[in-house]
Formats: sequence, C-alpha cells, structure tokens
Amino acid sequence: MANVPADAGSPAGLPAMHPRDDLPRDVRIYEVGPRDGLQAERAIIPLDVKLSFIDRLADAGLRTIEATSFVSPRWVPQLADADQLFAELKRRPDVRYPVLVPNVRGLERALAVSATEFAVFVSATERFAQENLGTTREGALEMAAPVVRRAIAGGIPVRGYVSMCFGDPWEGRVDPSQPAAVAARLVEFGCSTISLGDTIGVATPGHVRAVIDAVEAAGIARPQIALHLHDTYGQALANVLAGLEEGIVEFDSSAGGVGGCPYARSATGNLATEDLIWLLEGLGMPTGVDLGQLVLTSRWLAEKLGRPAPSRVVAALSR
Repeated sequence: MANVPADAGSPAGLPAMHPRDDLPRDVRIYEVGPRDGLQAERAIIPLDVKLSFIDRLADAGLRTIEATSFVSPRWVPQLADADQLFAELKRRPDVRYPVLVPNVRGLERALAVSATEFAVFVSATERFAQENLGTTREGALEMAAPVVRRAIAGGIPVRGYVSMCFGDPWEGRVDPSQPAAVAARLVEFGCSTISLGDTIGVATPGHVRAVIDAVEAAGIARPQIALHLHDTYGQALANVLAGLEEGIVEFDSSAGGVGGCPYARSATGNLATEDLIWLLEGLGMPTGVDLGQLVLTSRWLAEKLGRPAPSRVVAALSR
C-alpha cells in the first residue's frame, strides 16, 4: 500500500467542507481538558504543566477553557492546586475561564481568586450522587442552589452540569425524565446553560434526541442546552451530529480526548476536541481553532502523561 500523507486531499490538515443548510452555523466548543481531562490522572501533574496547557489551548484559538475545580482535595487530589493555578493563570480578555464549584466553600475559594464564571455539578441518578458527592440527588441540588443564587446575585453566570443523563454504571438505563427534572431545577435556581452528560458514553443518536426532547418539555430552551459526550462505545461524534440536528450549538470536549470520570470506572475518554473540530469544519462550521497547533498541544500533553492521545485526529495528523 502506498504511503499516503495523513492530510492528503485536506489542505492545512482540514477536511473538505460540505455544509448542510439544515444545521446551525455558529457552534461553540467548551474545552474541559484542564479540569475534566486531568482530574482522573493518578500522578499529580505539576502546576507549571497545567498552566502551560491552558495557555497553549488559548494560543490554538479556544475561547472557553474550563480551568479547574474548587473541589475538596480529598475528593480530587489532582486539583488541590486550584487556588494557586487560578491566581497564577495569565487570563486573556477574549478567553473565558469557567471553574467548577461544588459547594459554597468552593464558591468562596473561587471568589477569593477573582474567578468570573462558575459551573455546578449534580447527578440525574441517585446512586451516582452517593458515589460522587457523598449525598443524595436532592442533596446535591440543595448544595448547588445557594452557589447558583449567590453567584447570580453577584452578576456571575453559572453553568449546570447534569451527570449520568443517559446511563448509570450502578442503576443502568436512565429514563429521560430524570435528567429533565434535574435540569429544570438548575434553571429554576438561575443556571443559564445546562450541560447534559453522557458520563459513561452509552448514548446513541436516538437516545440523544429523546433526552433533548424531554429537557425541552421541562421548560428549557434548546439554546440553553449543551452536550457533554464520552466516546466509550465510539458514539460521541454520531451523538454530536444528532445534537446539531436538534439545534444544539454548544459541545464539551477535551483536547486529545484525555479524561474520564474518576467515580465511574466505565467512563473512558471525553470527546476529543480535535475530532469535534474535524466534524464541525467538515460541515462548514468554522471553529476559529488552529487544528495543527491544537494537535501539537495534545501531543505535548501526551508526552507529559506518558501515553498517546486517544484522539483519532491527533493520531492521523501525527503520522
């Protein structure tokens, strides 16, 4: 077989563009690599590597980068340096740096370092709330409520993550009414965006449509809905396309595809940002991201982590 360059037929390493008139044009990428991508790493990553990672992502053109989480170090030791990281972060005026705040204590820490955008995290299922937050599903909502309300009162926008929207490793299949009910509570508190998480990667396109329909029926407009997809069964990009067809315009992804959930062993890597960009650019949706530079960043991070990046696009463009 001939040795064909990985980007043959794709100028600048980008796919041929074939727009679809029935899909939204302006799509947002919500980069979660520095937080969700790194949180499950067992070896503690040096602070300077994390800061450089965030800076390289911004250099590549990503404009929303979730920087860290102000969670208790006992729960996520990898993010014990959140206060120092955010204090030393070279923030750019054209880049958003949201942070995850699990409770009022986390909120106070985030405010102390002048964070200006927050996210809260709850579960669509009872068992995962117990395993992840050490509380009930209702208890998690009760922890989130004062965080959201206090932030909103101070003019700070808050995003709401709903985990286990499609399946739970302990409870199995999740009825779409469950994430819909939880999402409605978060919007009632004041969350401006709801990110629906396929935490263990079991969703399929029809399932994605069913959950979006249920969430919309609960009173949440589609422009407020984001998707956080994992690629455990290789369905993440198919599910992105289903989301686009349903009018969703914000998608979470992690550079190189690194990360997973430290509380659900069946949750493998996040949707890779490079793979998402390849899909979006091919559909005629400009992302503003320099894919080549992002690939170099993910390769750099992979060297730091001591293993190849899971992203298929990173692999293809690195040959």
